[in-house]
Amino acid sequence: MLASMKARLLVPVLALVLVAAGCSKGEDESPDPDASKGSASRIVEVSPVTGRTLKDGRPGNPVYVVKIENTGAGAPQIGLDKADLVVEELVEGGLTRLAAFYYSTLPSKVGHVRSMRGTDIGIAGPVGGQIVASGGAGGVVGKVKGAGIKVHTEDGGAKGFRSDPAKVRPYNRLVDLKRLDRTAKPSRIPGPYLPWSTKGEKKAGPQGRKVTRATVSFSGGTRTGWRLKDGTWRRTNGHASKEFRADNLLVLFAPVGDAGYTDPAGNPVPETKFRGSGRAVILHKDRAVEATWHKSTSKSEIVLRSRKGTKLTVAPGRTWIELVPKGQGGIDLG
Repeated sequence: MLASMKARLLVPVLALVLVAAGCSKGEDESPDPDASKGSASRIVEVSPVTGRTLKDGRPGNPVYVVKIENTGAGAPQIGLDKADLVVEELVEGGLTRLAAFYYSTLPSKVGHVRSMRGTDIGIAGPVGGQIVASGGAGGVVGKVKGAGIKVHTEDGGAKGFRSDPAKVRPYNRLVDLKRLDRTAKPSRIPGPYLPWSTKGEKKAGPQGRKVTRATVSFSGGTRTGWRLKDGTWRRTNGHASKEFRADNLLVLFAPVGDAGYTDPAGNPVPETKFRGSGRAVILHKDRAVEATWHKSTSKSEIVLRSRKGTKLTVAPGRTWIELVPKGQGGIDLG
């Protein structure tokens, strides 16, 4: 499950067996043209958001980060099962919203799409993610763009948005990522989102406690339930037409501040500070490991360490991250 070697975006393949690379390259860099001369090895790429080998090479599209409503008013969530990685974040009123990453597959229908938050800088930044949202309040769009994050909003005239006739505003916005992609340009991917383990690594480190369920609390009224089924973690109270199946469930505790404005109902808007460090709980298969997370800047890769300080890696696969408010949030395992 976990190991102490840092994952790479590029690894060599020799006789169809993956081994750790001798050097590290960013996804945006070209492989060494001399790397395969005189040997049977070849350079292949690894997805920055799943850690899995990209058999056909990296896609020509950016990493899209779509903001999705996460209440019954926006149900059903559409296309969530096609995401590579999902982050659940706190918004106003103690509710949560999702940031769904799409890289390997671009669905023609994703939603229901909502507005962005300042927290999304830290969420999208590590892989140069381009945010897809209905809009943004209180100068948030300018703040996000000022941080170097590309933004595609319906308010800004981005292509691919349409209405769901079965819903009403603001819960009826859908986006066609294939259509949006016709006008979008790929952005630089600085590195992997998480420290993915590589095939062939010697597994080491803590095994953790055995668990089959988890309840994550964001506020007094918002909890996300999880249960292990057929080797993957699935929400028990989700709103998706087809649920996301998480190979890894990461619960990261982070401080929350005031975004400096209120929503139309007068609720203060929180802003999670997704940088620094805090407690982490890593769930993979039927094991939960206590750890810490570290992120030096908003755009840095997430670094995970055991309680003893050993660096940990995450098994390649689809991951759901619960970005829980430190102090007011919690997790119950069973």
